Amino acid sequence: MKTAVIGLGLIGGSVAKAIKENTQHSVFGSDIVRSVVLRAKLTEAIDEELTPERLGECEVVILALYPKDAVRWLRDNGARIQKGALVVDCCGVKKYVCDRAREIAAENGFVFIGGHPMAGIERSGFDFSNGAMFRRASMILTPYGDTDIRAIERAKKFFLSVGFGKITIRTPEEHDRIISYTSQLAHVLSNAYIKSPTAPYHSGLSAGSFRDMTRVATLNPAMWTELFFENRDNLITEIDALAERLTEYSRALKENDADGLRRLLEDGVMMKALCDKAEETTA
Repeated sequence: MKTAVIGLGLIGGSVAKAIKENTQHSVFGSDIVRSVVLRAKLTEAIDEELTPERLGECEVVILALYPKDAVRWLRDNGARIQKGALVVDCCGVKKYVCDRAREIAAENGFVFIGGHPMAGIERSGFDFSNGAMFRRASMILTPYGDTDIRAIERAKKFFLSVGFGKITIRTPEEHDRIISYTSQLAHVLSNAYIKSPTAPYHSGLSAGSFRDMTRVATLNPAMWTELFFENRDNLITEIDALAERLTEYSRALKENDADGLRRLLEDGVMMKALCDKAEETTA
């Protein structure tokens, strides 16, 4: 089977490598940076560069671009995609992309299903891509209610074949609401936490907690700005709610309310246990 990967950065490069390492599919890749395409071919992450002619031969197309770029690429190239081909994006927000891609797919006769691989690192670019990145990870798919079940099964089979351990199905709206908490808020918090004037003095006085809290502070500002704004309402809700919860801890300390602080900490411990149990149940 012939597969196209558009965008050979961290995610796209890793997808291309995972396909090559786990299947017999041919992979054609493209990137706006010519040297990246050459490195991808040299390292055998792709078989050949993607051309308009080869695009028309591909049965699966993976879009590993920023949301606006993904939509723009579909508008520019939708007519070249093979009829009936499966197109899946890897963007971190889904409603913005899916609403627009759904119309383009209907106009051009291919199948579009939103996707979001739940794996990554705090670095970006092809040089950090890894074919093992998705091993045992969850791949979120966000089909609309009228998506053909055969297309969904086709997408599930494809992503499991390249190394994903689990397929999670959500609507685009559910995805964006939950991801604003599980991913986007975590990046905001980490980025804000490292700005403390105390941070430069952490050496010798920090360990795992500091590393965990600051890991994703090393983010891609351009990409995350776009993701945050395309999901701004959900993210604002989560940021404001977190600010209110933090204020409760500050208030307890200011008022010398040891019992109140203990209750807040106990509530957090209990919620963590509930989340861990829920994860074990769905694993």
